[in-house]
Amino acid sequence: MVVPYKHEPFTDFTVEENRKEFEAALNLVKGELGKEYPLIIGGEKIMTENKIVSENPANKAEIVGYVSKADQELAEKAMQSALKAFESWKKWTLEARANILFRAAAIIRRRKHEFSAYLVYEAGKPWKEADADTAEAIDFLEYYARQMIRMKDGVEINSREIEHNSFKYIPLGVGVTISPWNFAFAIMAGTTVAPVVTGNTVLLKPASTTSVVAYKFMEVLMESGLPEGVVNYIPGSGSVIGDYLIDHPKTRFVNFTGSKEVGLRIYERAAKVQKGQIWLKRVIAEMGGKDTIIVDNDADLDLAAESITYSAFGFSGQKCSACSRAVIHEDVYNEVLEKVAARTKELSVGPTYMDNSNFMGPVNDQSAFDKVMNYIEIGQKEGKLVAGGEGDSSEGYFIQPTVIADVDPEARIMQEEIFGPVVAFAKAKDFNELLAIANNTEYGLTGAVISNNRDHLERAREEFHVGNLYFNRGCTAAIVGYQPFGGFNMSGTDSKAGGPDYLLHFLQPKTVTDQF
Repeated sequence: MVVPYKHEPFTDFTVEENRKEFEAALNLVKGELGKEYPLIIGGEKIMTENKIVSENPANKAEIVGYVSKADQELAEKAMQSALKAFESWKKWTLEARANILFRAAAIIRRRKHEFSAYLVYEAGKPWKEADADTAEAIDFLEYYARQMIRMKDGVEINSREIEHNSFKYIPLGVGVTISPWNFAFAIMAGTTVAPVVTGNTVLLKPASTTSVVAYKFMEVLMESGLPEGVVNYIPGSGSVIGDYLIDHPKTRFVNFTGSKEVGLRIYERAAKVQKGQIWLKRVIAEMGGKDTIIVDNDADLDLAAESITYSAFGFSGQKCSACSRAVIHEDVYNEVLEKVAARTKELSVGPTYMDNSNFMGPVNDQSAFDKVMNYIEIGQKEGKLVAGGEGDSSEGYFIQPTVIADVDPEARIMQEEIFGPVVAFAKAKDFNELLAIANNTEYGLTGAVISNNRDHLERAREEFHVGNLYFNRGCTAAIVGYQPFGGFNMSGTDSKAGGPDYLLHFLQPKTVTDQF
Protein backbone atom coordinates (compact mmCIF):
# COMPACT_ATOMS: atom_id res chain seq x y z
CA MET A 1 0.00 0.00 0.00
CA VAL A 2 1.29 3.46 -0.93
CA VAL A 3 0.96 5.97 1.90
CA PRO A 4 -1.00 9.07 0.73
CA TYR A 5 1.11 12.20 0.57
CA LYS A 6 0.18 15.60 1.95
CA HIS A 7 2.03 18.49 0.39
CA GLU A 8 5.20 19.86 1.97
CA PRO A 9 4.28 22.55 4.55
CA PHE A 10 5.42 26.13 4.01
CA THR A 11 7.73 27.84 6.50
CA ASP A 12 6.22 30.42 8.86
CA PHE A 13 8.75 33.24 8.88
CA THR A 14 6.95 35.08 11.65
CA VAL A 15 8.50 32.46 13.96
CA GLU A 16 11.86 33.79 15.12
CA GLU A 17 13.56 30.40 15.06
CA ASN A 18 12.59 29.93 11.42
CA ARG A 19 13.91 33.38 10.53
CA LYS A 20 17.25 32.65 12.17
CA GLU A 21 17.55 29.30 10.40
CA PHE A 22 16.86 30.92 7.06
CA GLU A 23 19.36 33.72 7.72
CA ALA A 24 21.95 31.06 8.52
CA ALA A 25 21.19 29.37 5.19
CA LEU A 26 21.57 32.70 3.36
CA ASN A 27 24.97 33.17 4.99
CA LEU A 28 25.97 29.62 4.05
CA VAL A 29 25.06 30.18 0.40
CA LYS A 30 26.71 33.60 0.35
CA GLY A 31 29.98 31.83 1.16
CA GLU A 32 29.46 29.62 -1.92
CA LEU A 33 28.90 32.45 -4.40
CA GLY A 34 31.23 32.84 -7.36
CA LYS A 35 32.20 29.18 -7.70
CA GLU A 36 32.68 27.38 -11.02
CA TYR A 37 30.41 24.46 -11.91
CA PRO A 38 30.97 21.64 -14.44
CA LEU A 39 28.68 19.82 -16.81
CA ILE A 40 27.75 16.31 -15.69
CA ILE A 41 27.65 13.75 -18.52
CA GLY A 42 27.49 10.07 -17.72
CA GLY A 43 28.61 10.88 -14.19
CA GLU A 44 31.71 12.67 -15.49
CA LYS A 45 32.21 16.29 -14.42
CA ILE A 46 33.42 18.34 -17.37
CA MET A 47 34.68 21.91 -17.13
CA THR A 48 34.47 24.01 -20.29
CA GLU A 49 36.21 27.24 -21.22
CA ASN A 50 32.94 28.93 -22.15
CA LYS A 51 30.86 29.75 -19.09
CA ILE A 52 27.37 30.95 -18.28
CA VAL A 53 27.63 33.80 -15.78
CA SER A 54 24.77 33.58 -13.29
CA GLU A 55 24.22 36.88 -11.51
CA ASN A 56 22.11 37.94 -8.56
CA PRO A 57 19.27 39.89 -10.22
CA ALA A 58 18.90 42.02 -7.10
CA ASN A 59 22.60 42.93 -7.16
CA LYS A 60 23.95 42.34 -10.65
CA ALA A 61 27.54 42.95 -9.54
CA GLU A 62 27.32 39.79 -7.41
CA ILE A 63 28.00 36.56 -9.30
CA VAL A 64 26.19 33.47 -8.05
CA GLY A 65 28.30 31.12 -10.16
CA TYR A 66 30.15 30.40 -13.38
CA VAL A 67 28.55 27.42 -15.08
CA SER A 68 30.21 25.39 -17.81
CA LYS A 69 28.49 25.65 -21.17
CA ALA A 70 27.84 22.66 -23.45
CA ASP A 71 28.44 22.73 -27.19
CA GLN A 72 27.10 20.32 -29.83
CA GLU A 73 29.96 17.87 -29.36
CA LEU A 74 29.23 17.63 -25.64
CA ALA A 75 25.50 17.47 -26.32
CA GLU A 76 26.13 14.44 -28.53
CA LYS A 77 28.29 12.91 -25.80
CA ALA A 78 25.38 13.39 -23.39
CA MET A 79 22.98 11.78 -25.87
CA GLN A 80 25.18 8.71 -26.20
CA SER A 81 25.50 8.51 -22.42
CA ALA A 82 21.72 8.69 -22.00
CA LEU A 83 21.14 6.05 -24.70
CA LYS A 84 23.53 3.68 -22.96
CA ALA A 85 22.03 4.31 -19.51
CA PHE A 86 18.50 3.74 -20.82
CA GLU A 87 19.24 0.10 -21.64
CA SER A 88 19.75 -0.73 -17.97
CA TRP A 89 17.63 1.94 -16.27
CA LYS A 90 14.44 0.86 -18.05
CA LYS A 91 14.86 -2.60 -16.47
CA TRP A 92 14.88 -1.31 -12.89
CA THR A 93 11.75 -2.12 -10.90
CA LEU A 94 9.27 0.71 -10.49
CA GLU A 95 9.75 0.61 -6.71
CA ALA A 96 13.52 0.94 -7.05
CA ARG A 97 13.19 3.96 -9.31
CA ALA A 98 10.64 5.50 -6.96
CA ASN A 99 12.98 5.02 -4.01
CA ILE A 100 15.55 7.26 -5.70
CA LEU A 101 12.96 10.04 -5.69
CA PHE A 102 11.94 9.38 -2.10
CA ARG A 103 15.55 9.62 -0.98
CA ALA A 104 16.14 12.79 -3.00
CA ALA A 105 13.04 14.35 -1.41
CA ALA A 106 14.34 13.49 2.05
CA ILE A 107 17.73 15.07 1.32
CA ILE A 108 16.13 18.26 0.02
CA ARG A 109 13.78 18.40 2.99
CA ARG A 110 16.76 18.32 5.36
CA ARG A 111 18.44 21.10 3.35
CA LYS A 112 15.28 22.99 2.51
CA HIS A 113 16.43 26.45 3.59
CA GLU A 114 19.73 26.04 1.73
CA PHE A 115 17.96 25.41 -1.57
CA SER A 116 15.56 28.26 -0.91
CA ALA A 117 18.53 30.53 -0.21
CA TYR A 118 19.97 29.69 -3.63
CA LEU A 119 16.61 30.73 -5.12
CA VAL A 120 16.77 34.02 -3.24
CA TYR A 121 20.22 34.76 -4.64
CA GLU A 122 19.90 33.33 -8.15
CA ALA A 123 16.22 33.96 -8.94
CA GLY A 124 15.69 37.03 -6.76
CA LYS A 125 12.81 35.40 -4.91
CA PRO A 126 11.39 36.73 -1.64
CA TRP A 127 11.76 34.23 1.19
CA LYS A 128 8.13 33.12 1.03
CA GLU A 129 8.24 32.51 -2.73
CA ALA A 130 11.58 30.68 -2.49
CA ASP A 131 10.28 28.47 0.31
CA ALA A 132 7.19 27.61 -1.75
CA ASP A 133 9.37 26.79 -4.77
CA THR A 134 11.47 24.34 -2.73
CA ALA A 135 8.37 22.82 -1.13
CA GLU A 136 6.90 22.25 -4.58
CA ALA A 137 10.07 20.50 -5.73
CA ILE A 138 9.73 18.11 -2.80
CA ASP A 139 6.05 17.63 -3.66
CA PHE A 140 6.86 16.68 -7.26
CA LEU A 141 9.39 14.07 -6.14
CA GLU A 142 7.07 12.52 -3.56
CA TYR A 143 3.96 12.66 -5.74
CA TYR A 144 5.48 11.21 -8.91
CA ALA A 145 7.18 8.42 -6.98
CA ARG A 146 3.83 7.39 -5.49
CA GLN A 147 2.05 7.69 -8.83
CA MET A 148 4.64 5.39 -10.42
CA ILE A 149 4.15 2.72 -7.77
CA ARG A 150 0.38 2.86 -8.29
CA MET A 151 0.90 2.12 -11.98
CA LYS A 152 3.14 -0.92 -11.52
CA ASP A 153 0.46 -3.48 -12.38
CA GLY A 154 -0.76 -1.61 -15.43
CA VAL A 155 -4.50 -1.40 -16.13
CA GLU A 156 -6.92 -4.31 -15.94
CA ILE A 157 -8.49 -5.20 -19.28
CA ASN A 158 -10.78 -7.99 -20.41
CA SER A 159 -9.62 -11.54 -21.09
CA ARG A 160 -11.45 -14.53 -22.55
CA GLU A 161 -11.37 -18.23 -21.66
CA ILE A 162 -8.89 -18.92 -24.45
CA GLU A 163 -6.47 -16.08 -23.58
CA HIS A 164 -5.05 -13.76 -20.99
CA ASN A 165 -4.57 -10.08 -21.91
CA SER A 166 -2.34 -7.60 -20.12
CA PHE A 167 -1.97 -3.85 -20.56
CA LYS A 168 1.17 -2.29 -19.13
CA TYR A 169 3.27 0.81 -19.68
CA ILE A 170 6.88 0.95 -20.83
CA PRO A 171 9.23 3.96 -21.04
CA LEU A 172 9.92 5.86 -24.25
CA GLY A 173 13.68 6.42 -24.33
CA VAL A 174 15.87 9.52 -24.17
CA GLY A 175 14.21 12.89 -23.69
CA VAL A 176 15.21 16.53 -23.37
CA THR A 177 14.02 18.62 -20.43
CA ILE A 178 14.17 22.37 -21.01
CA SER A 179 13.25 24.09 -17.75
CA PRO A 180 12.41 27.74 -16.95
CA TRP A 181 13.98 30.29 -14.64
CA ASN A 182 10.87 31.42 -12.79
CA PHE A 183 10.31 28.18 -10.85
CA ALA A 184 13.98 27.35 -11.08
CA PHE A 185 13.82 24.44 -8.64
CA ALA A 186 10.25 23.13 -8.65
CA ILE A 187 9.55 22.96 -12.39
CA MET A 188 13.13 22.00 -13.20
CA ALA A 189 12.96 19.11 -10.73
CA GLY A 190 9.44 18.02 -11.67
CA THR A 191 10.06 18.00 -15.41
CA THR A 192 13.25 16.00 -14.85
CA VAL A 193 12.10 13.32 -12.41
CA ALA A 194 8.75 12.55 -14.05
CA PRO A 195 10.40 11.03 -17.14
CA VAL A 196 13.15 9.52 -14.98
CA VAL A 197 10.88 7.65 -12.57
CA THR A 198 8.98 6.23 -15.55
CA GLY A 199 12.20 4.64 -16.80
CA ASN A 200 13.46 7.18 -19.32
CA THR A 201 16.81 8.97 -19.37
CA VAL A 202 17.11 12.74 -19.61
CA LEU A 203 19.25 15.51 -21.01
CA LEU A 204 18.64 18.43 -18.64
CA LYS A 205 19.07 21.89 -20.14
CA PRO A 206 18.13 24.35 -17.38
CA ALA A 207 17.54 28.06 -17.87
CA SER A 208 20.85 29.89 -18.13
CA THR A 209 20.02 32.47 -15.47
CA THR A 210 19.25 29.79 -12.85
CA SER A 211 21.64 26.99 -13.72
CA VAL A 212 23.43 26.91 -10.35
CA VAL A 213 20.37 25.67 -8.43
CA ALA A 214 19.93 23.03 -11.14
CA TYR A 215 23.49 21.86 -10.51
CA LYS A 216 22.77 21.61 -6.78
CA PHE A 217 19.79 19.39 -7.65
CA MET A 218 22.08 17.18 -9.73
CA GLU A 219 24.25 16.72 -6.65
CA VAL A 220 21.17 15.48 -4.76
CA LEU A 221 20.27 13.01 -7.50
CA MET A 222 23.78 11.58 -7.49
CA GLU A 223 23.77 11.33 -3.69
CA SER A 224 20.42 9.56 -3.92
CA GLY A 225 21.96 6.75 -5.98
CA LEU A 226 20.79 7.67 -9.46
CA PRO A 227 22.95 5.72 -11.94
CA GLU A 228 25.39 7.59 -14.14
CA GLY A 229 23.92 8.83 -17.41
CA VAL A 230 20.27 8.71 -16.35
CA VAL A 231 20.26 12.50 -16.01
CA ASN A 232 22.91 14.48 -17.87
CA TYR A 233 23.34 18.14 -16.89
CA ILE A 234 24.08 20.24 -19.99
CA PRO A 235 23.39 23.97 -19.67
CA GLY A 236 23.91 25.82 -22.93
CA SER A 237 22.52 28.02 -25.65
CA GLY A 238 19.13 27.11 -27.08
CA SER A 239 20.28 27.92 -30.60
CA VAL A 240 23.44 25.82 -30.21
CA ILE A 241 22.41 22.70 -28.29
CA GLY A 242 18.66 23.13 -27.88
CA ASP A 243 17.90 22.92 -31.59
CA TYR A 244 20.49 20.17 -32.03
CA LEU A 245 18.88 17.93 -29.42
CA ILE A 246 15.29 18.68 -30.47
CA ASP A 247 16.19 17.69 -34.04
CA HIS A 248 18.22 14.64 -32.98
CA PRO A 249 16.81 11.38 -34.42
CA LYS A 250 17.36 9.60 -31.09
CA THR A 251 15.38 12.15 -29.08
CA ARG A 252 12.08 10.53 -28.07
CA PHE A 253 10.39 13.45 -26.30
CA VAL A 254 10.87 17.09 -25.35
CA ASN A 255 9.58 18.36 -22.01
CA PHE A 256 9.48 22.16 -22.21
CA THR A 257 8.34 25.02 -19.99
CA GLY A 258 8.77 28.58 -21.21
CA SER A 259 7.47 31.18 -23.62
CA LYS A 260 4.89 30.64 -26.34
CA GLU A 261 7.36 31.67 -29.04
CA VAL A 262 9.98 29.12 -28.03
CA GLY A 263 7.36 26.44 -27.39
CA LEU A 264 5.90 26.81 -30.88
CA ARG A 265 9.38 26.62 -32.38
CA ILE A 266 10.08 23.40 -30.48
CA TYR A 267 6.72 21.94 -31.50
CA GLU A 268 7.40 22.67 -35.15
CA ARG A 269 10.97 21.31 -35.14
CA ALA A 270 10.02 18.17 -33.23
CA ALA A 271 7.30 17.39 -35.78
CA LYS A 272 9.83 16.90 -38.57
CA VAL A 273 11.00 13.30 -38.91
CA GLN A 274 14.79 13.23 -39.26
CA LYS A 275 16.89 10.69 -41.14
CA GLY A 276 17.17 7.56 -39.00
CA GLN A 277 14.23 8.51 -36.76
CA ILE A 278 11.71 5.69 -36.31
CA TRP A 279 9.12 7.36 -34.06
CA LEU A 280 7.06 10.50 -33.73
CA LYS A 281 8.52 12.70 -31.01
CA ARG A 282 6.29 13.77 -28.18
CA VAL A 283 6.25 17.37 -27.00
CA ILE A 284 5.02 18.22 -23.51
CA ALA A 285 4.80 22.00 -23.38
CA GLU A 286 3.67 24.62 -20.88
CA MET A 287 3.88 27.95 -22.67
CA GLY A 288 2.44 30.73 -20.56
CA GLY A 289 -0.77 32.64 -20.16
CA LYS A 290 -2.69 35.90 -20.07
CA ASP A 291 -4.69 35.25 -16.96
CA THR A 292 -7.85 37.02 -15.87
CA ILE A 293 -9.63 37.55 -12.57
CA ILE A 294 -13.25 38.60 -13.09
CA VAL A 295 -15.30 40.31 -10.40
CA ASP A 296 -19.08 40.64 -10.63
CA ASN A 297 -21.36 43.03 -8.76
CA ASP A 298 -22.20 40.42 -6.11
CA ALA A 299 -18.68 39.89 -4.81
CA ASP A 300 -16.66 40.45 -1.65
CA LEU A 301 -14.72 43.47 -2.90
CA ASP A 302 -11.98 43.26 -0.29
CA LEU A 303 -11.41 39.63 -1.25
CA ALA A 304 -11.35 40.69 -4.90
CA ALA A 305 -8.75 43.38 -4.28
CA GLU A 306 -6.60 41.06 -2.20
CA SER A 307 -6.81 38.27 -4.80
CA ILE A 308 -5.92 40.57 -7.70
CA THR A 309 -3.02 42.20 -5.88
CA TYR A 310 -1.39 39.00 -4.69
CA SER A 311 -1.94 37.17 -7.98
CA ALA A 312 -0.59 40.06 -10.04
CA PHE A 313 2.49 40.93 -8.01
CA GLY A 314 3.64 37.77 -6.22
CA PHE A 315 7.22 37.10 -7.41
CA SER A 316 6.99 40.33 -9.45
CA GLY A 317 4.31 38.84 -11.69
CA GLN A 318 6.82 36.36 -13.13
CA LYS A 319 4.45 33.40 -13.12
CA CYS A 320 2.62 32.02 -16.12
CA SER A 321 -0.40 31.91 -13.80
CA ALA A 322 -0.12 35.56 -12.69
CA CYS A 323 -3.15 37.84 -12.95
CA SER A 324 -2.34 40.34 -15.67
CA ARG A 325 -5.99 41.21 -16.42
CA ALA A 326 -8.70 42.30 -13.99
CA VAL A 327 -12.15 42.51 -15.57
CA ILE A 328 -14.65 44.15 -13.26
CA HIS A 329 -18.40 44.74 -13.40
CA GLU A 330 -19.08 48.43 -14.05
CA ASP A 331 -21.14 48.75 -10.83
CA VAL A 332 -18.11 47.98 -8.63
CA TYR A 333 -15.27 48.86 -11.03
CA ASN A 334 -14.17 52.10 -9.37
CA GLU A 335 -14.26 50.67 -5.87
CA VAL A 336 -12.23 47.56 -6.76
CA LEU A 337 -9.73 49.66 -8.72
CA GLU A 338 -9.26 52.04 -5.78
CA LYS A 339 -8.76 49.16 -3.36
CA VAL A 340 -6.18 47.45 -5.60
CA ALA A 341 -4.33 50.72 -6.25
CA ALA A 342 -4.16 51.44 -2.51
CA ARG A 343 -2.83 47.95 -1.73
CA THR A 344 -0.35 48.14 -4.60
CA LYS A 345 1.12 51.42 -3.35
CA GLU A 346 1.78 49.78 0.03
CA LEU A 347 3.91 46.98 -1.48
CA SER A 348 7.64 47.32 -0.88
CA VAL A 349 10.17 46.51 -3.60
CA GLY A 350 13.86 45.78 -3.10
CA PRO A 351 16.53 43.12 -2.44
CA THR A 352 15.37 40.01 -0.61
CA TYR A 353 18.75 38.38 0.04
CA MET A 354 19.41 40.65 3.03
CA ASP A 355 16.07 40.46 4.82
CA ASN A 356 12.44 39.51 4.38
CA SER A 357 10.87 42.96 4.56
CA ASN A 358 10.29 43.47 0.82
CA PHE A 359 7.20 41.97 -0.77
CA MET A 360 8.74 42.06 -4.24
CA GLY A 361 12.27 41.49 -5.44
CA PRO A 362 13.72 42.08 -8.90
CA VAL A 363 12.68 40.81 -12.30
CA ASN A 364 14.90 38.18 -13.89
CA ASP A 365 17.49 40.10 -15.90
CA GLN A 366 18.12 43.10 -18.14
CA SER A 367 16.09 41.62 -20.96
CA ALA A 368 13.08 41.08 -18.69
CA PHE A 369 13.47 44.59 -17.24
CA ASP A 370 13.52 46.18 -20.69
CA LYS A 371 10.54 44.14 -21.88
CA VAL A 372 8.36 45.00 -18.87
CA MET A 373 9.26 48.70 -18.95
CA ASN A 374 8.38 48.78 -22.64
CA TYR A 375 4.96 47.30 -21.89
CA ILE A 376 4.41 49.87 -19.14
CA GLU A 377 5.11 52.58 -21.70
CA ILE A 378 2.64 50.96 -24.10
CA GLY A 379 0.10 50.62 -21.29
CA GLN A 380 0.23 54.30 -20.43
CA LYS A 381 -0.84 55.03 -24.00
CA GLU A 382 -3.60 52.42 -23.88
CA GLY A 383 -4.97 53.30 -20.43
CA LYS A 384 -4.50 55.36 -17.28
CA LEU A 385 -1.60 54.71 -14.91
CA VAL A 386 -2.96 54.59 -11.35
CA ALA A 387 -0.03 52.96 -9.49
CA GLY A 388 3.63 52.18 -10.13
CA GLY A 389 5.12 52.61 -13.57
CA GLU A 390 8.71 53.17 -12.46
CA GLY A 391 11.80 50.99 -12.75
CA ASP A 392 15.43 51.14 -11.66
CA SER A 393 18.13 48.84 -13.07
CA SER A 394 21.17 50.65 -11.69
CA GLU A 395 21.99 47.93 -9.13
CA GLY A 396 19.33 45.27 -9.66
CA TYR A 397 16.33 44.87 -11.94
CA PHE A 398 13.57 46.48 -9.88
CA ILE A 399 10.17 47.53 -11.19
CA GLN A 400 7.38 49.01 -9.11
CA PRO A 401 4.09 47.05 -9.18
CA THR A 402 1.97 48.74 -11.81
CA VAL A 403 -1.78 49.14 -12.27
CA ILE A 404 -3.19 50.52 -15.53
CA ALA A 405 -6.90 51.29 -15.66
CA ASP A 406 -9.59 51.82 -18.30
CA VAL A 407 -8.00 49.55 -20.89
CA ASP A 408 -9.81 48.27 -23.98
CA PRO A 409 -10.13 44.44 -23.92
CA GLU A 410 -8.34 44.26 -27.29
CA ALA A 411 -5.41 46.46 -26.22
CA ARG A 412 -1.91 44.99 -26.36
CA ILE A 413 -1.46 44.92 -22.59
CA MET A 414 -4.72 42.97 -22.37
CA GLN A 415 -3.62 40.46 -25.01
CA GLU A 416 0.16 39.94 -24.85
CA GLU A 417 1.99 38.13 -22.06
CA ILE A 418 4.12 40.65 -20.14
CA PHE A 419 5.59 38.38 -17.44
CA GLY A 420 6.13 41.18 -14.99
CA PRO A 421 4.39 43.20 -12.25
CA VAL A 422 1.73 44.81 -14.45
CA VAL A 423 -2.04 44.37 -14.26
CA ALA A 424 -4.54 45.98 -16.62
CA PHE A 425 -8.14 46.82 -15.65
CA ALA A 426 -11.15 46.68 -17.96
CA LYS A 427 -14.85 47.02 -17.14
CA ALA A 428 -17.87 45.02 -18.28
CA LYS A 429 -21.60 45.76 -18.16
CA ASP A 430 -22.80 42.27 -17.13
CA PHE A 431 -21.65 38.71 -16.50
CA ASN A 432 -21.95 37.77 -20.17
CA GLU A 433 -19.43 40.45 -21.04
CA LEU A 434 -17.18 39.51 -18.12
CA LEU A 435 -16.92 35.96 -19.48
CA ALA A 436 -16.53 37.11 -23.07
CA ILE A 437 -13.56 39.34 -22.19
CA ALA A 438 -12.02 36.63 -20.00
CA ASN A 439 -12.07 34.26 -23.00
CA ASN A 440 -10.87 36.72 -25.64
CA THR A 441 -7.15 35.81 -25.65
CA GLU A 442 -5.22 33.08 -27.42
CA TYR A 443 -4.24 31.64 -24.04
CA GLY A 444 -6.19 29.51 -21.58
CA LEU A 445 -4.09 28.80 -18.51
CA THR A 446 -5.59 30.11 -15.26
CA GLY A 447 -8.46 32.32 -14.24
CA ALA A 448 -10.52 33.23 -11.20
CA VAL A 449 -14.04 34.41 -10.48
CA ILE A 450 -14.83 36.49 -7.40
CA SER A 451 -18.57 36.24 -6.82
CA ASN A 452 -21.20 35.25 -4.29
CA ASN A 453 -23.64 34.42 -7.10
CA ARG A 454 -23.70 30.64 -7.45
CA ASP A 455 -25.37 30.81 -10.86
CA HIS A 456 -22.45 32.91 -12.12
CA LEU A 457 -19.92 30.50 -10.66
CA GLU A 458 -21.58 27.49 -12.26
CA ARG A 459 -21.72 29.25 -15.61
CA ALA A 460 -18.02 30.04 -15.30
CA ARG A 461 -17.31 26.40 -14.45
CA GLU A 462 -18.55 25.49 -17.93
CA GLU A 463 -17.77 28.60 -19.98
CA PHE A 464 -14.53 30.11 -18.62
CA HIS A 465 -12.07 28.34 -20.94
CA VAL A 466 -8.94 27.78 -18.88
CA GLY A 467 -7.09 24.73 -17.58
CA ASN A 468 -7.08 25.92 -13.95
CA LEU A 469 -10.09 27.87 -12.72
CA TYR A 470 -10.48 29.18 -9.17
CA PHE A 471 -13.52 30.55 -7.35
CA ASN A 472 -13.18 33.26 -4.67
CA ARG A 473 -9.39 33.16 -4.48
CA GLY A 474 -6.42 34.24 -6.58
CA CYS A 475 -5.39 32.55 -9.82
CA THR A 476 -1.87 31.49 -8.71
CA ALA A 477 -0.43 28.94 -6.26
CA ALA A 478 -1.52 25.56 -7.59
CA ILE A 479 -0.36 22.71 -5.33
CA VAL A 480 0.97 19.40 -6.64
CA GLY A 481 -1.68 16.69 -6.39
CA TYR A 482 -4.36 19.22 -5.41
CA GLN A 483 -4.61 21.46 -8.48
CA PRO A 484 -2.93 19.65 -11.40
CA PHE A 485 -1.54 22.44 -13.57
CA GLY A 486 -1.69 23.11 -17.30
CA GLY A 487 -3.67 25.11 -19.80
CA PHE A 488 -5.56 25.23 -23.08
CA ASN A 489 -4.91 26.79 -26.47
CA MET A 490 -1.57 28.64 -26.71
CA SER A 491 -0.88 27.92 -23.05
CA GLY A 492 0.42 24.53 -24.10
CA THR A 493 -0.47 20.86 -24.24
CA ASP A 494 -2.48 20.92 -20.98
CA SER A 495 -0.21 18.20 -19.66
CA LYS A 496 -1.36 18.80 -16.07
CA ALA A 497 1.87 18.71 -14.08
CA GLY A 498 1.33 17.33 -10.61
CA GLY A 499 -1.72 15.40 -11.77
CA PRO A 500 -2.75 11.74 -11.87
CA ASP A 501 -2.07 11.24 -15.59
CA TYR A 502 1.09 13.34 -16.01
CA LEU A 503 3.44 10.34 -16.03
CA LEU A 504 1.59 8.86 -19.01
CA HIS A 505 3.24 11.48 -21.23
CA PHE A 506 6.52 9.61 -20.76
CA LEU A 507 5.18 6.09 -21.20
CA GLN A 508 3.73 4.02 -24.01
CA PRO A 509 1.14 1.28 -23.42
CA LYS A 510 1.79 -2.26 -24.54
CA THR A 511 -0.85 -4.98 -24.83
CA VAL A 512 0.23 -8.61 -24.61
CA THR A 513 -2.13 -11.48 -25.45
CA ASP A 514 -1.22 -14.96 -24.24
CA GLN A 515 -3.50 -17.42 -26.05
CA PHE A 516 -3.96 -20.88 -24.53
